[in-house]
Amino acid sequence: MTQPFRVMLVDDHKHARQGMREIVSEGDDFVVVAEAASGEEALEWMDKASPELVLMDISMPGMSGLEAAKAIKARYPEVKIVMVTVSDDPAHLFEALKKGAQGYLLKNLNPSAWREYLRAIAYDEAPLNPDLALSILREFAGRSGQGERAPHGLSGSRPAGDDFREGLTPREKEILQEVARGRTNRDIAAEFGLSEHTVKNHLKNILQKLHLANRVQLTRYAYERGLVDPK
Repeated sequence: MTQPFRVMLVDDHKHARQGMREIVSEGDDFVVVAEAASGEEALEWMDKASPELVLMDISMPGMSGLEAAKAIKARYPEVKIVMVTVSDDPAHLFEALKKGAQGYLLKNLNPSAWREYLRAIAYDEAPLNPDLALSILREFAGRSGQGERAPHGLSGSRPAGDDFREGLTPREKEILQEVARGRTNRDIAAEFGLSEHTVKNHLKNILQKLHLANRVQLTRYAYERGLVDPK
């Protein structure tokens, strides 16, 4: 990739936006193209600035970050959204994913960890921690049991003709299982003697074949179908 990812920062606190700007501006991967102090303002900037990645504070007056994320994904499904918060409550993560977010960052993380995670999100390489995956799945199961609809692409029902035994190659099945266990592209490449580029292409094909959008959805797919043992 030759051009940096276009980023919009959304937080009602000026100093918080300044801190995020300093973190993402370190290096050549990202360029900040817009800043917003509210969910409403973030929506106004979408057409003007055309960001590819949005860092969104969860708690803001007026339209919350979660509601803004939902509205952005409805209009711009290709845009990646990472929610930013001080809380590590799994329920908050569930809500963020439910609204269409691709990721979740804690404000007290080391700046280098921020940049590494955001690069992984931007390049569709962010692994899902296995323990976190299980907590998400249990949260989904609990909500579904209460009659709440799962997020788009995370429904327990299978589309017509959607069967793990059909459509995927043996290698794709292996990679799907490793992704669901929370392994990175680099780890998977080393495991099977492949290049990271090859693993990335396999993952792209898997997502397309299963009509899924990201690793979170792929992880749930694997656990629901018993491809990974949720111990």
